[in-house]
Amino acid sequence: MRILITNDDGINAPGLEVLTDIATEIAGPGGEVWTVAPAFEQSGVGHCISYTHPTMIAKMGPRRYAAEGSPADCVLAGIYDVMTDARPDLVLSGVNRGNNSAENTLYSGTIGGAMEAALQGINAIALSQFYGPRMADQSDKFEASRVHGVSVVRAILKHATWEGADYRTFFNVNFPPVGAADVLGTKVVRQGRRPNTRFKVEPHTAPSGRRFLWITGGAQDDPTGPDTDSQSNVEGYISVTPMRADLTAHDQLPALKAALES
Repeated sequence: MRILITNDDGINAPGLEVLTDIATEIAGPGGEVWTVAPAFEQSGVGHCISYTHPTMIAKMGPRRYAAEGSPADCVLAGIYDVMTDARPDLVLSGVNRGNNSAENTLYSGTIGGAMEAALQGINAIALSQFYGPRMADQSDKFEASRVHGVSVVRAILKHATWEGADYRTFFNVNFPPVGAADVLGTKVVRQGRRPNTRFKVEPHTAPSGRRFLWITGGAQDDPTGPDTDSQSNVEGYISVTPMRADLTAHDQLPALKAALES
């Protein structure tokens, strides 16, 4: 199996090392793992495509490249530049430093990379490691994803249905903020919604006198309701959520059709 990996934390992020180990195990003997990851931190860029300026790319080692762009840019670079001899069979994005559950999925570069792979017709899985207070004394913050990552990815590959009517399915996996031994299992759940998307906008003044704003996020462990991704993570479960790029509010279509097309 040929696997392309990327992330949004950057080419030198510890989570990418975890993902490399997961991908190597999944690829198996004779398989290939290719890395095309952002040269710099790209957290929060979502599904950004850098079409207004060139994407610089550099070879960092065997099958390892750094691109000055978003995770989605990296996926496109991997498919159409780095791996032109044969497309990847699978794209893995992560392992993100922090959760990508609930509304975080809308901002996540990790999710954006997996989504772009799906749009290009390639099976894709995004993986993220939830951080939390229970991990304060844990030396390896990625322990849950490091220990359980291979088995979860293998289970998805074995049982998933990827094809959709219009948009291909990809999968969002979040590992709970606990040690590997304390993981309670895996739940297949829907995307949640925290009660408030609480961003803080903090004004500051630089030494030069120029004013700037620092935007920070809110609490990540607010309850999101039963059978949701974030809530399952807080309870100690690995969450698996099937996703598609289709943003249509399908439940609105019948009533609006009746009202507007008459």
